[in-house]
Amino acid sequence: MKHILSGIFAAAFALSASAAAQAQDKPPLKIGGILDMSSLYADITGPGSETAAKMAVEDFGGEVLGRKIEVLAADHQNKADLAANIARDMLDNQGVEMIYDVAASATALAAGEIAKARGKIIIFNGPGSIRLSNEACGPTTVHYVFDTYAQANVTGLAAVKSGLDTWFFLTADYAFGQDLEKDTSAVVTKTGGKVLGSVRHPLNTSDFSSFLLQAQASKAKVIGLANAGGDTVNAIKQSAEFGIMKGGQKVSPLLAFVTDIDSIGLETAQGLLLAEAFYWDMNDETRAFSKRFEERVKRPPTSAQAGVYSSVTHYLKAVKAAGTTDAAAVMKVMKETPINDFFAHNGKIREDGRMVHDMYLFEVKKPSESKGRWDDYKLLATVPGNEAFQSPEQSRCPLVKK
Repeated sequence: MKHILSGIFAAAFALSASAAAQAQDKPPLKIGGILDMSSLYADITGPGSETAAKMAVEDFGGEVLGRKIEVLAADHQNKADLAANIARDMLDNQGVEMIYDVAASATALAAGEIAKARGKIIIFNGPGSIRLSNEACGPTTVHYVFDTYAQANVTGLAAVKSGLDTWFFLTADYAFGQDLEKDTSAVVTKTGGKVLGSVRHPLNTSDFSSFLLQAQASKAKVIGLANAGGDTVNAIKQSAEFGIMKGGQKVSPLLAFVTDIDSIGLETAQGLLLAEAFYWDMNDETRAFSKRFEERVKRPPTSAQAGVYSSVTHYLKAVKAAGTTDAAAVMKVMKETPINDFFAHNGKIREDGRMVHDMYLFEVKKPSESKGRWDDYKLLATVPGNEAFQSPEQSRCPLVKK
């Protein structure tokens, strides 16, 4: 009997050892982030996005379909040609199956073309240009967190309705800024407001004085900042130094993140209206995730970083359900499956790749209203996804059947 039992144990051990060896033989499933690790968008995405992707992988269990999951990240330095080269290298040479984040719109548009040509999934979390789900859409592209249309719609609509009906724009001179100005201008004029002018500034500008003087001279009630990251922070700080807010003009950042407000400080930022896809202090779920993130990164996540965690998780669940990493099969599951987590409730990826979810309008708190660092926003309105984002009827994506 002993011999029979030991034989059974030996066979069982051999089987489990062989299964483990097979799992080790399978190549890892690699996902790659193309990020701004060191420049003006590093706080918004950067190392925090890489951490969010790693957290999603760990929480998922670290492997799928018997393959270990590896998270890669590279710095595109805000250069579109470099982003394209990194995407090409990741997909052609490193065996990456999915690209995540791709902070900034010019770099995202460049990397997106490479992924599309190879039929690989690319999920945009940090970039905002509406072109990503319009002209540049593809069967395997997903625009997950926000876009210029939703930002314009949520912020512009609220501002004009409250009587802030004349606008002047300070615009970052590349795809994202141009689209943000265009989309916000459309909302302002459609709602009965007027655009009095605009001026374009280079990306990563340190001195906004000449641009702000033009904005001040326009006498517009609102100076709309069609920029992001370090440019938004510098423009708001310098607006305060010029006494623009004290002079009665409102400065409206058309895209700002909690990290930007922290850099500016509540004394200067108080009263700003801004649209966000996520805020760490919304409910128990957002607070629980943000606490875990903050333990690693030493600050709460931005909406882009929270979106990385959510989208990587959604992708991995789809790989598991599809039983394959084939992009078309995985995308089919991703589009069929609603997204319900701390980031989105009943989120849905449409045929144009737009992930539709609620957006939020916040006002920045006065210093006297804040309980401490990062307690920056009060919620003014929740805008349902189908009202916040561009409708399929307006879409310029060739995949959308009108």
